Amino acid sequence: MRGFLLIALAAVSWGTTGTATTFLVRDTAVSPLTIGVARLAVAALVLAALAWIGGSSRIARADVVPCLAMGACMAVFQAGYFTAVVLVGVALTALIAICSAPLAIAVLARIALGERLTRRAALALVIGVTGTALLIAFPRGVADLAPRFTAGVALALTAGVAYAVYVVIAKASVARSAPLPLAAATFLAGGLWLAPALLWAEPSARQIATGWPLLLYLGVVTTGLAYAAYTTGLTSVSAAAAGIVSLLEPLTATLLGVLLFEERLGAIGVAGAVLLLGAVAMLVREETR
Repeated sequence: MRGFLLIALAAVSWGTTGTATTFLVRDTAVSPLTIGVARLAVAALVLAALAWIGGSSRIARADVVPCLAMGACMAVFQAGYFTAVVLVGVALTALIAICSAPLAIAVLARIALGERLTRRAALALVIGVTGTALLIAFPRGVADLAPRFTAGVALALTAGVAYAVYVVIAKASVARSAPLPLAAATFLAGGLWLAPALLWAEPSARQIATGWPLLLYLGVVTTGLAYAAYTTGLTSVSAAAAGIVSLLEPLTATLLGVLLFEERLGAIGVAGAVLLLGAVAMLVREETR
């Protein structure tokens, strides 16, 4: 249960990212790529500090290459997800990226880690993805996005697969290295991989000076602390199960949209939320039997 709670806490924290990013872009006009680099860099510092406080600041030599690979996955996710948002909108991007990730994780975990998905867990996966699709896609709808549709969908799918690869590699790595230094090295690598994007983003000093509180929140809370909880939770929860519990992220994002931006959930959205919560409850019961 501790692992499930940590992953659920991380997912709820991630669910606030969209709200914070919306305010940040609206008030400072900072680019999504700049936000991605800032999140990764701040998160690396937070995780390194937590690892040092906990007395575990080293990773196994065998995990150096996996950290570079996970960092690349994080960089691809940040760039792909936030660029897709610009091309096809928040709803469609979240639908494709977040719903494709658990499916990809389940398949990759079966191939790479030999994790077996029980019938009940598979049913929970189907119900959870269906609920998430209903929750995100309705009643907001998606406008006519035909001119940039193909590129946006490809980037969103890339983000979902990149996240799935990260989870599977992380699940294998936490068996050898402590979660916190592992996550710190991963985000440091991710920040370095994504840093060249700043040449295109060209952030200004005014944007950073105005938006630093939200940038700090995104880096410390929704990235550093959230991934510390998530990586720690992975030590006792299967990769496939973690992918399903992470579907609490879009539920949180939708509820914040209703409360802060007066978005209407609608009957179909409510049904999606119920399906999503039911899937998580079913999975927790199955994994703790």
